[in-house]
Amino acid sequence: MLPKKGKTFPGGNGQGEANGNYAMLIAVALQEQLGTSHQGIKTAMRWTGAGERTVKNWFAATNGPSGEHLVALVRHSDAVLAVFLAMSGRPSH
Repeated sequence: MLPKKGKTFPGGNGQGEANGNYAMLIAVALQEQLGTSHQGIKTAMRWTGAGERTVKNWFAATNGPSGEHLVALVRHSDAVLAVFLAMSGRPSH
């Protein structure tokens, strides 16, 4: 097999360190509210309509939710809402 060619970007996936912190904070919030069991993953899947692998990646802090999935999580989870507001610099709202 031939080696890959092309450009590499700092941070590996092009999203940098900020996304890692975001993903970790969301994962902690989800784990605090829903636990780490399969039932917690199923609950987050129902809330968002996201697939199982996607939600598992959120719980593992591999990726963080974006767009409508983030809105759905904020709608259902006080822990995710608190993290979201803290990251936005508006924790008092």
